[in-house]
Amino acid sequence: MNMINSSPVKSAMRAFLCLLLRALARVFFRVRVEGMKEVLAAGSGEGRRLLVVANHESFLDGVLLGLFLPIENMVFVVHTEVVRKTWLRIGLGLLADYLSVDPGNPMAMKQVIRLLESGRPVAIFPEGRITLTGSLMKVYEGPAFVAARTGATILPVRIDGPLRSYFSRMHGQRRKAFPRVTLTALPTTRLPMPDAPDAKVRRYKSGEALRRLMQEMALAKRHQSTLYGVLCDAIAQHGRDRRVVEDIRQVEYTYQDLLKMTLMLGRLAGRLTARGERVGLLLPNMAPTLGLFLGLSALGRVPAMLNYTAGVDGMQTACAAAQVRTLITSRAFVEQAKLTGKLLALQGLERIVYLEDLRGQASFFDKLWLMCWALWFPRQVEVEATPEDAAVVLFTSGSEGKPKGVVLPHRAILANIMQIRAIIDFTSEDRVLNVLPIFHSFGLTAGTLLPVLSGASLFLYPSPLHYRVIPELAYDRGCTVMFGTNTFLGNYARFAHPYDFYRLRYVVAGAEKLSIAVRDQWFEKFGIRILEGYGATETAPVIAVNTPMAYRGGTVGQFLPGLEYRLQATPGIERGGVLHVRGPNVMSGYLKAERPGELQAPVSELGEGWYETGDIVDVDDDGFVRIVGRLKRFAKVAGEMVSLEAVEKLALTAAPGAQHAVSGRPDEDKGEVLVLFTTDAGLDRAALQKAAQELGMPELAVPRRIVRVEALPLLGTGKTDYVALEQMAEAA
Repeated sequence: MNMINSSPVKSAMRAFLCLLLRALARVFFRVRVEGMKEVLAAGSGEGRRLLVVANHESFLDGVLLGLFLPIENMVFVVHTEVVRKTWLRIGLGLLADYLSVDPGNPMAMKQVIRLLESGRPVAIFPEGRITLTGSLMKVYEGPAFVAARTGATILPVRIDGPLRSYFSRMHGQRRKAFPRVTLTALPTTRLPMPDAPDAKVRRYKSGEALRRLMQEMALAKRHQSTLYGVLCDAIAQHGRDRRVVEDIRQVEYTYQDLLKMTLMLGRLAGRLTARGERVGLLLPNMAPTLGLFLGLSALGRVPAMLNYTAGVDGMQTACAAAQVRTLITSRAFVEQAKLTGKLLALQGLERIVYLEDLRGQASFFDKLWLMCWALWFPRQVEVEATPEDAAVVLFTSGSEGKPKGVVLPHRAILANIMQIRAIIDFTSEDRVLNVLPIFHSFGLTAGTLLPVLSGASLFLYPSPLHYRVIPELAYDRGCTVMFGTNTFLGNYARFAHPYDFYRLRYVVAGAEKLSIAVRDQWFEKFGIRILEGYGATETAPVIAVNTPMAYRGGTVGQFLPGLEYRLQATPGIERGGVLHVRGPNVMSGYLKAERPGELQAPVSELGEGWYETGDIVDVDDDGFVRIVGRLKRFAKVAGEMVSLEAVEKLALTAAPGAQHAVSGRPDEDKGEVLVLFTTDAGLDRAALQKAAQELGMPELAVPRRIVRVEALPLLGTGKTDYVALEQMAEAA
């Protein structure tokens, strides 16, 4: 371990060199420091213990902090790998004192503790190494334990810009000689020493607290922009010739191609609609759908994504709630999906526009406008908009009632993308396979917009139900990321060859509970650990998710950074409570058919801005979330609250190879009775009672009525259709 550089450099020479380099950095890198008040406040106070923590994007980071943070006598803790580079060692030594350590060595932090206790400010990179992914790397426990041990004031500083320079170690993106650099100082904080029985656990808990702090730092630079604005940023960053989207037609579209579709389709559709109008889209997962979606958004129209699997009543309710007057679809899609009858049954529409006809309306002047102006000055095409303006209207699944329109502003979608990227390292070298429909929030935000706006490649497939085709597609296209539901993933595993998913880095499951059988099957057959998450359309959609750095089986992971939560106690529920959330990814409000076109902002018993999920969850000491059940999915049997999801787990224990779903039915004697729907022809009450004894469940949890079905009713998103089950239970 190297000691602090004590070479005889005169203070006047150091001051002059810093002044010169600071001037050069301002000219070439256009360095800007935000939050200077926090820096000055943190650096003031004699003998104050101050620890500066920052993310690590490049070899320039330490130099930038030393030049632009007005904190005197600061010591930089650097990785031993860094000081092996002669030019960095000499340059850093001329500018500031430094201490080179191996972050993996717990004993190395003792010198850092002594420095803080002596009153010297210390700057450290908790990741230890420069990021290779653009996202947060592993956070070492040593710096966190130092902060907790010394009670030091922590000044978080977010570095943005050097990642795109030639001094970074990030590949797969366009580099610049002198990118713009921003240093953002966040409010100071402290890490209290965790209450734990031994030092090992205290170090772990301290490390977890610092990791969460670093994740919060990643949200310091939120996009004050729109979806179309961020698309233009991605094009500038990754280049117009980068191949970004492919669909079932096996045509790879570059950013330039996508921009052409976006501009032209947006212009043509804009003529038929008014600014602020909600325009219904009834289209499959195809590149033109994405182009039209972004084009409407750029011109101030609000795409309303209709669920074509919802049936006539569901689609009619959606159109009424959002006051959709214009619906855009495709003749080829309507014919193939057999939607002609549904379209004819819809009422209240002023016009139905087909993409095939829309393309034919492009005149010579439209093409001239595109090729000579719009394509080269794309930002000038966008109408004036704010992050709070509506970006899209999605509709709830209707699994427990009528679909509601969920209005998501640009702010919510972009915040959710940043929250996901803060905890999972999606890179421009990834290839995402999205089979989830774009009308579903999971398929839109995570499956489509996340890769396109992040520079990753995307393959759009129109149906998640082709269980034999999709694994072969993942193999043929070398996909590295896939999103799915428990039902879909279970069926892919049944039909896939063990080598079909050989390149998959991440498989993320959401929308419904991940079963132990599917989780184990993927691990045993493919060697892949499924990352289960949890969300809602109203939160754009991700609320919590397991990650490679924070994983716990049987849970849906930890809450995303930047999200507040509260648990509200519910009578009859011993552990956990009803989840309420508030954060940047929460919707603007609901559109309901009972009050068409009227936006109802989110509000719960906790106040405005809070969204009540209706889910009963339990959060453990480490912040991992366990879903207990839906508030609406409890039955009151003989005065006792019984979780329908627990009953389904009971049935799964008795017959693990089948599918099960439970619904309640009113009963004069007991209030409600349980009706079990199962695909297992041999399942009876005796088997259920035996399983209940093994699980320690009461007799009330054993359904008295068992109905055999060929298959459970499903929605287009893969969720169980509980409205249909309730009707079946009534009929039974």
